[in-house]
Amino acid sequence: MKEIIISKRDENQRVDKYVRKYLNDAPLSFIYKLFRKKDVKINGHWVKQDYIVKENEKLTIYVTDEQLKEFVSTKEVKMKDFPHEIVYEDENILIVNKPRSLLVHGDENEKKNTLANDVLNYLYFKGEYNPNEKEGFTPAPAHRLDRNTSGIVVFAKKLSDLQELELLFKEKENLEKHYYALVVGNLKKEERISAPLKKDPKTKTVRVTSLKDGGVESISIVKPVKNYKEYTLVDITLITGRTHQIRVHMSYINHPVVGDSKYGNFLVNKKFKEEYKFENQFLHAYLLKFGNVGGELSYLKNRKFIAEMPLLEKNILDELI
Repeated sequence: MKEIIISKRDENQRVDKYVRKYLNDAPLSFIYKLFRKKDVKINGHWVKQDYIVKENEKLTIYVTDEQLKEFVSTKEVKMKDFPHEIVYEDENILIVNKPRSLLVHGDENEKKNTLANDVLNYLYFKGEYNPNEKEGFTPAPAHRLDRNTSGIVVFAKKLSDLQELELLFKEKENLEKHYYALVVGNLKKEERISAPLKKDPKTKTVRVTSLKDGGVESISIVKPVKNYKEYTLVDITLITGRTHQIRVHMSYINHPVVGDSKYGNFLVNKKFKEEYKFENQFLHAYLLKFGNVGGELSYLKNRKFIAEMPLLEKNILDELI
């Protein structure tokens, strides 16, 4: 049997998520079985999986000492310099400038080399995170960027801040996200792109379709920043935040993002690969602006944060005419 007192930083989350995090090597079938057998209790009372834990409550998990040894693993952390630009940091959040070609979270092909792991390693050696403290909250990103998109990613150091940030990113009323993109062709004036998008889970691609056909409302604001002979550097603001939204919308108006392997101009992509050794989409999340933020993060009200464009992209722009 394991008894845990819920701390303030771990309150307001589902009890099944907490138990899964604590028994981090246990299969999901074992976790679900605990709840079916009523082997998870709060203050002595059985609770369902969706129960929201509160500060100072006593969580009891009825497992044997052998099961604890089997299902609770420790993580090895190695000392190394933090390899990414820190845009901003305080006791609640960490804003990082993610390089392209790096996952925010792990996937089925890559588990270790991720931005999230780099951040946890950094916070561990700062004394702000202990991977072997099972009762503690694991700092996490409040949103994601594609592997091959660079720029701002915000991490929360406490659960309450993560929940607040996730709500801001979801509702978007008090949060502005701006991207720089180099696109094919000349864009002369600001455009509002309103084109519903639909994702195909089999091909992992997104297409423009109608709302009747299952499309989801998707809106982007595109402003030209600088025109080159055959390209335009644009500033893109997301009114909605759909998968691959910028890339699909720019392709939809015949100004695909340079280097985009799924929705782009393949002849242009080949040219940039040969001339500049550039093989990724030219897309950088450069600005994040908070609006009327309340709660614990109210001090971020009307503040904006900027992440520098990567050097290779800067050099490419300098060489374009």
